[in-house]
Amino acid sequence: MDVMRNKKVVIFAIVFLLIVIFLSPTVINGYVEINKANNAWNVKDYATASASFAHAAELLRWRKDLWEKAGIAASANGDPSKAIDFLERASTLSEQGWEALGYSYFTADNVPAAVKTYQQGLQIYDSPSLYRLLALAFRNQKDWAAEREALENQLRLDQKDASAHYRLGLLLSVLDPERSLPELMLASSLDTQFDEAVQTLRAALNVSSSDTDSSAQMVAIGRGLGLVQEWELSLVAFQKATELNAENAGAWAWLGEAKQQAGEDGRVELDKAVSIDPKSVIVRALRGLYWNRQKKHREMLAEYLLAAQYEPQNPAWQASIGDAYIKLGDLVSAFDAYQHATELAPNESTYWRLLATFCAENNVHIEDTGLPAAQKAVELSPTDPAALDVLGFSYFSSGRYANAARTFLSVIKLAPEYFPAHIHMAMNYLAQGNRPAALSELTYVRDGDKGGPDGALAEQLLEQYFP
Repeated sequence: MDVMRNKKVVIFAIVFLLIVIFLSPTVINGYVEINKANNAWNVKDYATASASFAHAAELLRWRKDLWEKAGIAASANGDPSKAIDFLERASTLSEQGWEALGYSYFTADNVPAAVKTYQQGLQIYDSPSLYRLLALAFRNQKDWAAEREALENQLRLDQKDASAHYRLGLLLSVLDPERSLPELMLASSLDTQFDEAVQTLRAALNVSSSDTDSSAQMVAIGRGLGLVQEWELSLVAFQKATELNAENAGAWAWLGEAKQQAGEDGRVELDKAVSIDPKSVIVRALRGLYWNRQKKHREMLAEYLLAAQYEPQNPAWQASIGDAYIKLGDLVSAFDAYQHATELAPNESTYWRLLATFCAENNVHIEDTGLPAAQKAVELSPTDPAALDVLGFSYFSSGRYANAARTFLSVIKLAPEYFPAHIHMAMNYLAQGNRPAALSELTYVRDGDKGGPDGALAEQLLEQYFP
């Protein structure tokens, strides 16, 4: 009987102790904080969620999982320092925890630590998401071979990621060109947003494969990458081209262009190119671009004059000469150059459009040359929004506002997001005193092309006419 009584006393004491523990203010407050954190997470209030999970972790010291939750919430809130602090306190991390810790290091500009973190997580979890983030970190370090390996592992686990296939195809274009096209085509088949870029790269790869010179092959690939705005990899391709043939003037010139696109100067490479082949029109053209960016327009003009001298039947050089003369303020010479371009290519709409644009923008020869040139451009390319737009602008510049409005409306119907037509339509409305309609057009462009040149022009016009 005494033994039974003692057992009951012990059980009662244990139960009483447990009740005391779980009803203590510290424990109660801990679970209140957890509930608060979960509610905040559900409404995406990540700052509150992080703070509450961290407070709960301090109160409920045996709940090590709460530090991970606090860190993940801090990462979601864009606070990498707190995220790193909290996640490092967790005894173990889930796959999501490793992702958040690595990403926090990445956003804190500690990319080596991010790489190490992702690699540690991958020792536990064979995760496509971790491989994707690891590839991003290697891309930041410009470690292209390592990025390729990470992407291949990601796709081993997730074959449906179109972006990963596209990026792998880009990398392979400079690392292993023969394997590039299948990845690019698969990306295009999975997501049509890649169609246009893939077709451009496909053409470049085909040109490359048809050339027997390995340096020229890499130049073709580099130019294709540049056309799709992948200048970092384009630079790699051109660098390889110069290494394969140090006397390839075009490779040096394109390397200079790629360096400029990457924020470097590129002058050394362009000078190297012209020293190798001073009569190369490609070299002269790319040097012309360089001088234009430097706002040294006399030097720009000199380059294009030489290009035209070496290739007198190419209308593109005349158009570039016209552009240089405009920037030098010599409108007479510019007009002659644009006219010469149309004489060299009378069946190409582009040069008639450029001539018409010059006349309309500078208010010269609109009736006798500009308007007929715009009509010729539309005759040659009746569905080209740019050609139709310059016809409307020519009507506007000559005071034919009704004709201009009809033409701009036809452009907008054909290509609703061709923003120059909306800007010109707004100018046409302003000329007729229809301010509300002009305001609507300019607002549409400003909001539709945020960060773009048309959006910036629309913003400028809004400030000017609707302060």
